[in-house]
Amino acid sequence: QLVQSGGGLVQPGGSLRLSCAASGRTLEYYAVAWFRQAPGKKREGVSCISDSGITIKYVDSVKGRFTISRDNAKNMVYLQMNSLKPEDTAVYYCAKKRFSICASYDVDIDVWGQGTQVTVSS
Repeated sequence: QLVQSGGGLVQPGGSLRLSCAASGRTLEYYAVAWFRQAPGKKREGVSCISDSGITIKYVDSVKGRFTISRDNAKNMVYLQMNSLKPEDTAVYYCAKKRFSICASYDVDIDVWGQGTQVTVSS
């Protein structure tokens, strides 16, 4: 089970940090991805980090603004979101992959977080 925290309402240009904690399992050996889904839109992969944290990728729309990180000692993965825009408004999900590498966003996912709402609005 993945338990998410963070999120909420923020003004454009603001920042939020999302957290993803593993309950009853370790994340240490697995890649973890963040997804988002806005109303009426398809779910999209936002970022992914490999087990060691060496390999990281972002969707183009968040590059330079979002930072994914992990603390394997704490069994946590984070998504720091800066310079937020109204178009970042969505429900965000973390997801554990079956393997240590990211590959394509939607493949090899076996556990999802519960989702957390991020709303960017003035």
